Amino acid sequence: MKIISWNVNGLRACMSKGFADFFKAENADIFAVQETKMQPEQMSDEMKFAGYHLYMNSAERKGYSGTLVYAKKEPLNVTYEIEGDTVKEGRVITLEYPDFYFVCAYVPNSKEGLARLSFRMEWEELLKKHLCALDQKKPVIYTGDLNVAHEEIDIKNPASNHKNAGFSDEEREKMTQLLASGFQDTFRKLHPQEVKYSWWSYRFHAREKNAGWRIDYFLVSDRLMDQVQDSLIYDTVQGSDHCPVGLQVQL
Repeated sequence: MKIISWNVNGLRACMSKGFADFFKAENADIFAVQETKMQPEQMSDEMKFAGYHLYMNSAERKGYSGTLVYAKKEPLNVTYEIEGDTVKEGRVITLEYPDFYFVCAYVPNSKEGLARLSFRMEWEELLKKHLCALDQKKPVIYTGDLNVAHEEIDIKNPASNHKNAGFSDEEREKMTQLLASGFQDTFRKLHPQEVKYSWWSYRFHAREKNAGWRIDYFLVSDRLMDQVQDSLIYDTVQGSDHCPVGLQVQL
């Protein structure tokens, strides 16, 4: 089974930068999208791909956030958002299949000066509760833009970023706690020393210099890790300030 996740930084914009070509070439079983920045009525026919069911969660605020999942196999059940989250930013979609749950998320950014850190900390607690409750029933595959570089190897310049959104001690600790609650970071587990990034600032020619951050992940339940064949970062794929990430798993 092949699963791909991509923060497209606006699906309509990414469609003009090769999204459909990549989508069709990869032929994934599930393709998760974050930061769609659109409402359901803005879905054009070219964004609907033959052979895929489509599940969309849009933010109430137009042109902001949003998630989308394309799936070849129709799930048993689909839920949107997480219990306790009243902000309605379109950040989570959960698909239930006979043997596993699939969760796509776009984790809130803590913003400059960590202005939104307290909201994010509360949101991540709700998210962890959601994932752990699912994990009690079936193994979980969790993917998306998690907006944190967990370890120093996951960021080009760790020393100068300890107080910045995405690499604060608080955000990194939340990721540590989530992993400790029964999940594996598939890329780091399979590639413990490999330096690869999934996001680059549009400023300072960051992508040309490969001054990036690894903030897009596939996490799986501990008991599913043995079935993971590879965890991929498609860092040569253009079209967004993020690149796609992928998972190959035997299910």
